[in-house]
Amino acid sequence: MSQHSFTKLWVHAIWAAKHRQELIDFSIEKRVHDYIRDELIDLGCPVRIINGMPDHVHVLFLLNPKKTISDVIGRVKGGSSHSINGENLILEKFAWQTGYAAFAVSESQLDVVYNYIKNQKQHHLKIDGQKEFDEFVKLHGFENKTNL
Repeated sequence: MSQHSFTKLWVHAIWAAKHRQELIDFSIEKRVHDYIRDELIDLGCPVRIINGMPDHVHVLFLLNPKKTISDVIGRVKGGSSHSINGENLILEKFAWQTGYAAFAVSESQLDVVYNYIKNQKQHHLKIDGQKEFDEFVKLHGFENKTNL
């Protein structure tokens, strides 16, 4: 057996603004996504796509095998909220809600998940964010659902 280790773990992560407030409007959305992207890149986690709605974000990234998902998402949420507040992008103090959802994505489903994230605005014309989250919870077999 080879002495090399190989990992390739794609993650679809979702998290929301505190109290699901709609704070990420069109005027700041790109900057918020850039803060998230920069944090992930600093952690050695290449990003495939980031998109979302005013109250939540979806991110598809490759997990650095030396990091845990909870450490990565915790740092991304903390760093991005710090940047949002440091740049005074919104009038009130910005914070992400505690918690997140993260799902492994197989190589064969990357394009499906990519397109799902890319088309968030159209998708949410049909379904609100909480209902979407509830469907993810059910789809992935979580017994005790909680708000994101």
